[in-house]
Amino acid sequence: MITKLVKERKLKTYQCDRYGYLRPLSLMNKLQGLAGTHAEMLGAGRDYCLSRNVAWVMTHMFVDIPDMPRAEEMLVYSTWPSVTDAVRSERDFEITDTKGNLKIRAMSQWVLIDIGTRKPVRISDHFPNWEGLPERVWEREFDKGPDFIPTKTGVMACRFDDIDVNQHINNAVYTVWATESVGFDFRNTHKLRGIDIYFKHEINPTTPTVRIETGFSGNVSRHKIMTDEVEHAKIICTWENR
Repeated sequence: MITKLVKERKLKTYQCDRYGYLRPLSLMNKLQGLAGTHAEMLGAGRDYCLSRNVAWVMTHMFVDIPDMPRAEEMLVYSTWPSVTDAVRSERDFEITDTKGNLKIRAMSQWVLIDIGTRKPVRISDHFPNWEGLPERVWEREFDKGPDFIPTKTGVMACRFDDIDVNQHINNAVYTVWATESVGFDFRNTHKLRGIDIYFKHEINPTTPTVRIETGFSGNVSRHKIMTDEVEHAKIICTWENR
């Protein structure tokens, strides 16, 4: 029977920004790390997947931030797989303080792919007993994401340290590109309240730069991560005035 992974950790200052709030990169890395740790515990981790020439790939991540955690807070992190069908598995996350007050909730969608062909495979062919818990942190549909007309374009470098052990630009870096592309003054006067990420294509580790196309609508910024004419991800950030 699948159970939740629950861990209690103090938020370190190096994980936080100039105002003492949890950095977007630290948040996304933490969520990915929790997912990986739990998958290992459930017998579906990286080593086992590699032995069968398959890999879990994230297609969506929706993050809601009612109360951004601050440095030195003791936090309780929880994650569990929820809805699963033939080729997709959803995973929920929740971050609270030790009194149970909600800080962050997130939901993600994953597919299992053949490493050689990069095409989805049936989850039950590799994990016949894989199942999810009925509890959800949020009720949302994993759609394709709305299109938009960009009003500014910037360029971000793909650094050596952005490449992960799977030999592509790590998903968490996409969030940094989006949140940095709004500009220093905007970041300095606004606080992140939500992130919707729609992943489409991996970015090769030899790619020198990516293009970030950005559009604004009030306190919502929309972004496309591009190389030439290929759209690798679409990201929507929701902000509030600091």
